[in-house]
Amino acid sequence: MPPRQSFGVDFFAREALPAPRVTEGDAQRIAAEVFGLATHAVSLGSQQDTNFLLRGSDGKPAAVLKIANPAFGETEIEAQDAAADLVAEANPALRVATVLRDHDGARQVAAVDTADGPLTARLLRYLPGGSLSGPRHLSPRTVSAMGAVAGRVSSALHDFRHPGLDRVLQWDPRHADRVVELLLRHVSEPARRAAVETATAESWAAVREVGDGLPRQAVHLDLTDDNLVRAAGSPSHVPDGIIDFGDLTHSWAVSELAVTLSSVLHHDGAEPHHVLPAVRAFHGIRPLSADEAAALWPLVVLRAATLVVSGRQQAAVDRDNAYVNAALDREWRIFEQAIAVPSAVMTGLIDDALELPRRPAPSLPVLGPLVADLTASGTRLLDLSVESDAMDHGTWLEPGTEERLAAELLDRGADAVTTAYAQPRLSASAVLSATSSATVPTGIDLWLGRPSELRAPHDGEIVHASPGRATLTCGSRLLDLSWNGADAPYPPTGSLLRAGDRLAALPSGTRLHLTLRHRHGPEVPALVRPEYAAGWLALTTDPAPLIGVPTAEGRPQEDLLARRDASFATVQEHYYGNPPRIERGWRHHMLSTDGRAYLDMVNNVTPLGHAHPRVERAVARQLRRLNTNSRFHYASVVEFSERLAALLPAPLDTVFLVNSGSEAVDLAIRLAIGATGRHDVVALREAYHGWTYASDAVSTSIADNPNALASRPDWVHTVDSPNPYRGNHRGEAATAYATEAVRTVEDLAATGRAPGAFISESFYGNAGAVALPDGYLAQVYAAVRRHGGLTIADEIQVGYGRLGSWFWGFEQQGVTPDIVTVAKAIGNGHPLGAVITSRAVAERYRDQGYFFSSTGGSPVSSIAGLTVLDTLRDEDLQGNAVRVGAHLKARLEELAERHPLIGAVHGAGLYLGVELVRDHATLEPAPEETTELCDRMLDLGVIVQPTGDHQNVLKIKPPLCIDRTAADFFTATLDRALTELR
Repeated sequence: MPPRQSFGVDFFAREALPAPRVTEGDAQRIAAEVFGLATHAVSLGSQQDTNFLLRGSDGKPAAVLKIANPAFGETEIEAQDAAADLVAEANPALRVATVLRDHDGARQVAAVDTADGPLTARLLRYLPGGSLSGPRHLSPRTVSAMGAVAGRVSSALHDFRHPGLDRVLQWDPRHADRVVELLLRHVSEPARRAAVETATAESWAAVREVGDGLPRQAVHLDLTDDNLVRAAGSPSHVPDGIIDFGDLTHSWAVSELAVTLSSVLHHDGAEPHHVLPAVRAFHGIRPLSADEAAALWPLVVLRAATLVVSGRQQAAVDRDNAYVNAALDREWRIFEQAIAVPSAVMTGLIDDALELPRRPAPSLPVLGPLVADLTASGTRLLDLSVESDAMDHGTWLEPGTEERLAAELLDRGADAVTTAYAQPRLSASAVLSATSSATVPTGIDLWLGRPSELRAPHDGEIVHASPGRATLTCGSRLLDLSWNGADAPYPPTGSLLRAGDRLAALPSGTRLHLTLRHRHGPEVPALVRPEYAAGWLALTTDPAPLIGVPTAEGRPQEDLLARRDASFATVQEHYYGNPPRIERGWRHHMLSTDGRAYLDMVNNVTPLGHAHPRVERAVARQLRRLNTNSRFHYASVVEFSERLAALLPAPLDTVFLVNSGSEAVDLAIRLAIGATGRHDVVALREAYHGWTYASDAVSTSIADNPNALASRPDWVHTVDSPNPYRGNHRGEAATAYATEAVRTVEDLAATGRAPGAFISESFYGNAGAVALPDGYLAQVYAAVRRHGGLTIADEIQVGYGRLGSWFWGFEQQGVTPDIVTVAKAIGNGHPLGAVITSRAVAERYRDQGYFFSSTGGSPVSSIAGLTVLDTLRDEDLQGNAVRVGAHLKARLEELAERHPLIGAVHGAGLYLGVELVRDHATLEPAPEETTELCDRMLDLGVIVQPTGDHQNVLKIKPPLCIDRTAADFFTATLDRALTELR
C-alpha cells in the first residue's frame, strides 16, 4: 500500500491533480492479476481518478475498478469506504457503490503498479441503471428526488468522524475564493474571466457574512447528476443510488445541497427556479437554518465558478482526458445559470419556498408626500389583474391597454391613478411564449391627472439623476423614480435633500414609476417573472405610502389547494400535481393568476373559445329577462330543439334537454330499455360515458376506474375495443372487431338476452381519438337491430363539427343511430346536454312515467345553445377544424418521423391523439414519459393531458377557434419537449 499519511491531500500544495495514466488493458490486467477477475474493461469518465467498468465473459457488469489519484492517501480512501458503508446502512432503500469484499469479508483494495507508480485500486459495487448525466431535461420529480438523496446522505453523515476527512480539496467551498484566485488565469476569454472573478467576490462576501453560523460535518460533496444513479429500466429518471465518495471531506453541511443544485443547471431548459423542488425535499429531511438558506445560492455560484476554473486547468494539464474536455461547455452553462438571477433574489425565493421567516425590513417613515396635494380619496386604483373586469374581451392583448384604462379613470374625474404593488398584471402577458412573461410589478405606476410637483419624502440625497430618471435615498432604502417627461428639471447627482424639497414639476398626464428597494441590493426591474417574484419582492417595499395611499394587501398566501381538499371531495381530481391557478380564459388561451398565458389544447368543452362575447351577451341578456324551467311556455326552447333536430338525419326529430353528458347517456339508456323492453346493453371496452349509475355501468375505461371491467353489472356486456393500432387486431385485420362484436350480439340473442341497446362513441375518444375501423358501426348496428335493439351514438366529445369533415362522428361511419347524445360543445361551457331520437322512441318513455329536467332547456340554457349554433356557423368553426386540423396533424406526423417515442398520430380535424410508446414493435405504452412530457409542456406554456387506458396518449382537442399560429407553437413546443426528454 502507499505510505500512510498523517493528513490528507492539500490541493494548494499541488495545484494540479491529473488523473492516473491507466489504460483499459492495464485495468484488465489488474483485475485478473490482483483481484482474480477475467473481465473486459471499459473506461469511465472521471476528472482526477481513473475508473473502469469490468464486464464478465457473459458481458454483464461485474464491478467498477477505481484507481485513486496518487495524491490520495490510504486514510482518505478508508474514510470514503467507511462513509459509503455508513450511508448504505442508514438508507436500505438507497443503492450505494460500496467497496466489494472477498469471501473472508476483507475489502477488495490493493496496491497496484502503474505508469504513475504504485496506486490504490478498489473494486466497487456496480449500480445498474445509469446516471442522470447528459443534457436531458430533469423533471420536478427527478429534481426533488435529487434533493431527497442529498438530504438522506447528509443526515447519515451528520456524526461521521474519521481522520481521512482532514483534507484540503479544491471542491470544498470553504476554499473557493483561493481556488478561483489560483486558477482564474486558465480562463482565457477576458469577459468570462471578469464574470467569474466578480461573481466569486460577491458570493464569497455573502457567505462570509453567515459563515460562522454554518454547521459543519462530513459531506459527500459530489452528489451531482454524474453520481446519482437511477434504477435499471426506470423510465422516470428518479435516482435511487449514489456513487463516488472521492470528494468526501469535512465542510459546511449545506454544501452538500449546493453541489447537487449546481448540477441541475446545465440540463436542457433548466433555470435557477427549477432547483426549488430539490431544496424543499432536502429541507424536508434535513432542515436548513436561516443562515444556511442565506448561504445556499452564493455557494451554488462559488461551486459553478470553481467548476469553470478547475475544468479549464484540468484540461490544460490533462489534455487527453476526454471526460474533462467534454465537461467544459456544461460547466460554463452551470455558471451562466447560477448568475442569471442575483443571489439575493434566489435567497428570497428559497426563503419563500421553505416558508422561512422573512428578514424584517426597517420601518418606512414618510416625512412628507412625494406628490404635492395628492390625496387618497382622489386617487383611483387601476386593477390590471387576471380577475379584473377591465381585462374582459381580450383587452389585455391590445397595445396601450394600461394607458387607455388610466386615461379613462382620469377622464372620469380622478386626480391620479395608481397600480397595485406585487399584483400580477395580465396586461403585461404575452401569448404563445415558452417563457413566462414578466408580469409581477416590484413598484407602482402613477398617472397624474393635473400638473404636480415631486418632493423629497425623506431627508437624503440624489444618488443618480438623468433625463426622466432619479434615484434618491429614502431612509434605509433607495427610491427609484422614472417618468415620461424627460425635460423636467431636477436636482443633480449628489444633491442633499430635506424632506419636502422640490424635485421636479411634472405636467398633467405624466406616468411616474416608483420602486422602493433595499439600499444594498441589486437594481430591480419594474416587472419580474412570476417564478422569481417572491425573491424580487423580498428586496422591495410597497411605495404606496409615499403617495398617501394604503399599501397593497400583497399576494395571497392562502393554500387554495388545501382549502379545495378540505371541502371539495378529493375524488374530483385536478390536472397536475402542482397546478397553476386558472381564473380566466380567452379564445384558445387560459390565464393563471400570475398572468401566465397557456395554450389550451384540451378544452373541447368550449368549442367557440373561452369567454366568447357573443355567448356572454346572449346569456346575460336572457338572465336579465327570465330563467325558469322548461314547463313554462317560451320561444327559445322550441327554437333550440328545432335547430338541433334539423342537424340530424331522419327519423331523429325529437329532443330531450338535460344538464350534462352523463345525464344524456343515462337518459339514452333508459329510452332504449323502455322502448325495447330489454335490459341488456352491449358496450365497448376502453370507453368512458359518464358518472351516473347507468352511464358509469357502460363505462369500461380502466384509466377512470381500475376495476371497470370487473365491476360491471350483469346487464352490461362488453366487446373488444376496436382499436386498429394497438388492439388485438391491427391494421387491415381490424375488420375482425366487427365480426366478433356481431357474434357477441348473436350469442346474447341465442340465450334469450338480446340487447336492448348498443352504445359506443362513434369516433373513439377516450382511447385517444382513434377512428373505428371502416364499416364497424354498420355491421354492429345491423346485428343489434336484427334482434330488436336500438343503437346509441355517444357524440359528447366528437360531435358538433370537431372532426371537421363531419358534423357528427357517426357520419364518418355512414350510419344513422337510433339515439344520439351530445353535451360539452353544445353550451360552450354552459351546463347543457341533449338526447335526440325518433318520436316513436321518445313516446315510449311515457311507459316509465314522465321526464323533467329543471334547468335542461331553461331559457338561459336554450339561448346558450342557440348562440353556440349561430357562432359555429357564422365563424365557420367546422371549416376551421378542417383547415387547422389538417395542418396540425401533418405537423404532428412530421414529429413522429423524428421522435421514436411517438408511435402514432390518431384522429381527424381538431380531435387528435399522439400515442407514445417505448417500442414500435411491441407498442409498450409510455405512461411515465407521457406524464413527464405533459408537465414539461405546462412549464413551456401549453396545457395538454394524457388519456387512454394506459395514459400514454396526448389528447388534443382544443377550442375550434385555434389558428395555425397556435398550432405551430404547439408542435414546436412539443418538438422541443420531446428533444429535451430524450
